[in-house]
Amino acid sequence: METRLLNLLVCPICKGPLEHLRPPQQEQIELVCHADGLAFPVRDGIPVMLEAEARSLDAARAAEPAAPAA
Repeated sequence: METRLLNLLVCPICKGPLEHLRPPQQEQIELVCHADGLAFPVRDGIPVMLEAEARSLDAARAAEPAAPAA
């Protein structure tokens, strides 16, 4: 995905910035809004910026093991 396009894209819900995650950081290419806790998929190089298609980050966080308390 082009950097110029990434600079123009914002979260369709809160209009906040998106983080572009791709392998090897994770399995699939996604645009992540940390404010809303949503990950929007990128299919065939095209971002799918629909709330109905977004993956909730809360479910992924709940599945991660808790960090040990210091």
